[in-house]
Amino acid sequence: MGSLENRRIAVLAEDIYEDLEAWYPILRFREAGVEVDVIAPLREHVYRSKHGYPLKSDRAVEDVSTHEYDGVFIPGGYAPDKMRRYADLVQFVRDIFLEGKLVASICHGPWVMAEADIVRGKNFTSVGAIKTDLINAGGTFLDEEVVVDGNLITSRTPPDLPAQMRACLEFLSNQPARSGS
Repeated sequence: MGSLENRRIAVLAEDIYEDLEAWYPILRFREAGVEVDVIAPLREHVYRSKHGYPLKSDRAVEDVSTHEYDGVFIPGGYAPDKMRRYADLVQFVRDIFLEGKLVASICHGPWVMAEADIVRGKNFTSVGAIKTDLINAGGTFLDEEVVVDGNLITSRTPPDLPAQMRACLEFLSNQPARSGS
């Protein structure tokens, strides 16, 4: 695996996120030396998980540029249903994808990918509850712990997180560093 020095990831936040699906990636990326920013609709706002656990945003999505990041991670829970209603957030995900950077999501997270129209013609996995939504958005569902299709890396549920994070870190280590880093 190549160096992860000078890598920066945006992890998206909104209320009703799944605790492990936000915190495990944040901590795993940081452990690997990746800088993590929590990006949300509001700057320095505390978002609460399904179980009430706090996650404070670092920056508002309207104040960031894709050029600052090597990728984005979209946690699940019911937060993605809220996230997909913010045009700036959806555009951020779409632009990261179009720039060939990492777009990773788990559980209900691919709802944001569908809203950004980036699953069309792609293989993905997700929690079963939204499988049909993503198929209707043009994707091909695979019931696997992690699915890598180009720069999209998806998983189903928290037990899949170790495999997903290995795939995310491998992807990042094999990509050229973003310009200006």
